[in-house]
Amino acid sequence: MSDNSQIAANWASLPYHRRWLLDQADGLFDFFQYRSVNQKGGFFDLDDRGAPLGGANPTRGIHASARMVHCFSIGYLLGRPGSGDVIDHGMRYLWERHRDTQHGGYFWQVNDDGAADSAKQGYGHAFVLLAASSAKVAGHPLADRMLADITEVLETKFWEARHGAIAEEFNRDWTPVDGGTYRGQNSNMHLTEALMAAFEATGENAYLDKAESIADLVIRRCAGSVGFRVAEHFDAEWTIDKDYYHPDEMFRPAGTTPGHWLEWARLALQLWTLGGKKHAWMPEAAKSLFVQSMSLGWDKEKGGFFYTLDWQDRPAKVSKLWWPMCEAVGAAHFLNELLPADRFYEDSYRLIWGTIASRFIDHGNGGWHEELTEDLVPVHTLFPGKGDIYHALQACLIPLFPAAGSLTRVIVEAGGHI
Repeated sequence: MSDNSQIAANWASLPYHRRWLLDQADGLFDFFQYRSVNQKGGFFDLDDRGAPLGGANPTRGIHASARMVHCFSIGYLLGRPGSGDVIDHGMRYLWERHRDTQHGGYFWQVNDDGAADSAKQGYGHAFVLLAASSAKVAGHPLADRMLADITEVLETKFWEARHGAIAEEFNRDWTPVDGGTYRGQNSNMHLTEALMAAFEATGENAYLDKAESIADLVIRRCAGSVGFRVAEHFDAEWTIDKDYYHPDEMFRPAGTTPGHWLEWARLALQLWTLGGKKHAWMPEAAKSLFVQSMSLGWDKEKGGFFYTLDWQDRPAKVSKLWWPMCEAVGAAHFLNELLPADRFYEDSYRLIWGTIASRFIDHGNGGWHEELTEDLVPVHTLFPGKGDIYHALQACLIPLFPAAGSLTRVIVEAGGHI
């Protein structure tokens, strides 16, 4: 429907909508909490019905292990029974199996036999920092050791001070991969999220300084130079590579990705707030990123965000993924809270949730569909099932709290009250 509602209040302030969001979060916790735990260590990816994927010895990606720790740290802070067991299970697997005790750092993928992929990925290390930071807020006894370890690895192996961002990938022994010439915004974006969480967990300004440095490079300078379209791929000097191609369409798709514009819109506002609102470019960038994503990335005929656009702003990969929808929710909420203007942010928020509710939430089997066709039909070309609680859970919970920081921080500040 065309929303010309006479209700002036934002949905996030309405008691029914807040109960509905909490119900969706509970449904996600219910779907993942016990099905995902692999008794041999780590976590399973799940199929549409919640059954484990990967056979008798599945590979466990480090980002999936770390995200489960982060999400169930949130559950623990909210008072969800059993969350502490999941945190402990994930933290021990990260520390005992993903951590490379010989060369340092953390393996990208592990199975029962050891490292299935021994690469040291910036993306994965960003999520280890997030897991350690969230676990620290939840009071896990291993959190301080992991936080110190991952901080040292990021500082000594990944951080490039002359650019103010991290390198992308190394071999197990820290030699460069394929010459080490690729730089990516995705790993740096998630590191920005993790650095803010680490700052909030420890109060150490060095984390915030690095987050601001990355945002300045990726958003103010690079995205700002191309009309606030977030470039994904760069060379070693952080020059945009518009012709970059890689067969991994999950992590390195060609072109631009509107979902990341949305994610950066929220992160820029969170960073602006944590930094004392002194960087005027951040709110302006957040507004531009959100408006661009809605005007160029949203399918105005069928709904949902196109996965990628080409550099002429035309839809390229036209499948509709769940995570851009989730990031759009968080961005709209932060904009509504911090930069209230006309009804555009609120109307967008309602439009996005309407599409999630009717198309992405699997009302029969539980969980959310992670991938839809252009016509919004569930499909599995990039994602084999339902492997991730992280994006959807945050979409459900972020609107329930003030737009002032990471979920772990705002939950604690609210005393767990929703």
